[in-house]
Order: sequence, then structure tokens, then C-alpha cells
Amino acid sequence: MKYCGEQGCKKLIASGRYCDEHRRRSNHKPSRYRYKSFYNSQAWKDLKSDCYQRDKGCCVECGKLVYGKQVHHHHKIPIAVQPNLKLDKDNVVTVCNQCHNVLENELNVIYHHMSGSGSPPYHF
Repeated sequence: MKYCGEQGCKKLIASGRYCDEHRRRSNHKPSRYRYKSFYNSQAWKDLKSDCYQRDKGCCVECGKLVYGKQVHHHHKIPIAVQPNLKLDKDNVVTVCNQCHNVLENELNVIYHHMSGSGSPPYHF
């Protein structure tokens, strides 16, 4: 038996580093981590570059010129819904961070209502 690793905690534990109260909870990662290998692929990088050029470096929603880390690429139909469209140029648009957040929230609402359940079926 040993003490919990949290500073000031005097609870004894049999294994691990922390007691149940201080054990770090695993964070539920957004679904993009399910597709991490896809998002690191050369095919995705090439598609993003093509879409950026097609959209002339501007957010298709607000028209703002975006570059560097401000550039996001959004799947109009999510990969979780239609995996075969993940590399379809017509399904991907260039957006700024603010517009991307709005679009993702809208998708969650749409697919939440379609599922008829209490929670969204997809986390984009």
C-alpha cells in the first residue's frame, strides 16, 4: 500500500499513482483522432492544398482571407456519415476557424435531430 500521488492526499492505494478521487480521467477525444492517420496522409494534404487554391485562400462562408494556422478545411458531409466522400474535392471547403466552429455546431444539431436520440451520434 502507498499514498495517493496527489499533493496533500492521505488515502492509501494498492496500485497506480492516484486514489479514485484524484485519478486523471481520460479525455474523450474528438472524432478527428479516429481519423488521425487519414488527416496525416499525403492524399489529405494534397486535397487541402487543391481546395485552398480553388477557394483562392478565402473562407467560403465569410470571405476572409485565411492563411497559416487560421486555415481550416471542412467536410460538408462528415466522414462518419459518408466515408467514401472524404477525398471528394466537392465535399471539402476552405473556412476560417470561427466559421468552421459554426459549421461543426450546425452539423451536430442536424445529425442530432436525425438520430432522434438524446445525444448526437457523431462528434465532429
